[in-house]
Amino acid sequence: MKSNLRSRCGCALAHSPAGVDVGRRGWLGRVAAVGATALAGCAVPSVRLLPLASVEKDERIDVHHHLSPPAWLRAMRQTGQPLAGLAESWTPEGSLADMDRAGIRTAMLSITQPGIFFPGRDLEMGRRVARESNEYGARLVADHNGRFGLFASLPLTDIDGSLRAIEHAFDDVRADGICLMTSYGDTWLGDASFTPVMEELDRRKAVIYTHPTSANCCTKLQPGIPPTMIEFGTDTTRAIASVLFSGTAARFPNIRWIFSHAGGTMPYLIERFTRQASVDPRSALLMPKGVEAHIADFYYDTAQSSNAATMTALSKVVPASQIVLGSDFPYRSALATVQGLRSSGAFTSEELQRIERGTAALLFPAIPRSG
Repeated sequence: MKSNLRSRCGCALAHSPAGVDVGRRGWLGRVAAVGATALAGCAVPSVRLLPLASVEKDERIDVHHHLSPPAWLRAMRQTGQPLAGLAESWTPEGSLADMDRAGIRTAMLSITQPGIFFPGRDLEMGRRVARESNEYGARLVADHNGRFGLFASLPLTDIDGSLRAIEHAFDDVRADGICLMTSYGDTWLGDASFTPVMEELDRRKAVIYTHPTSANCCTKLQPGIPPTMIEFGTDTTRAIASVLFSGTAARFPNIRWIFSHAGGTMPYLIERFTRQASVDPRSALLMPKGVEAHIADFYYDTAQSSNAATMTALSKVVPASQIVLGSDFPYRSALATVQGLRSSGAFTSEELQRIERGTAALLFPAIPRSG
């Protein structure tokens, strides 16, 4: 039998700060002790949540919540890739404190950009970092029963390594889904090279949460304008287009896709999507339901998008049942996101209930309710 770190029966697994033996494989080993210092620089605005009786206290689910596994941090430093200060100061205690302020019962943990992507390094580095990071995330899930879920990371450009990581993620650490970046260098998620990975994820009926990054073309286009400001939304839009116009969405219908930040600029460019589909002779084959129907099958989170303009635009393109709560912690607070949704005027109370918990609870049925 394979090791199963995850326990979803309502009982927290035993934990020793010095590390525990979790089975005959002994693949976890020790987890480094984490500091209790709160996250620096992540101020929470002094706002009050508006009442919403239809969502029980502490029952919200945050699908866009970042962690910084030690193995990933070391690899980022080793490869000289830039890290935001908040990534280095992240702690589980900081996550839990932010969640408690906003009534978040469960946060789905994921690595932020650039994910497991170390160009020019040997394949073993990516495989090792993915494995150790996923095991670290699984330990947090086990030690805080019901408070965390896990999107496991893959070294996607390494197909064999990714297939092994998928098996380990779902069969050993019991991940809730997979985290992928919107692009890897200049290759987007609909690229044919990723087909074996998509086939396996489709077979497993996986949830794929996507996080934006910046493509090679567009990291330093304008002085003083960081990629996070414009390119992240643009790359999310490119990824959506790639998945649609490559036929990936239609070929692998069992995959549930979550796109960050309200789909980037897609809601504002919807007319260009539909126009392209109308003039592309391949569209009937690649998107047999029609481009708008396929777009409405995807899910979209609210991270850094919980304002009236963005939420209103998104709600005109997809139903509220396809929108899920995402905070982008530690870069934004969950409290500010929830308050933004409530004050946007874009949703009814019933729709807010779906966004804050209902839809995510259906996507991740293994997550227990509080109490």
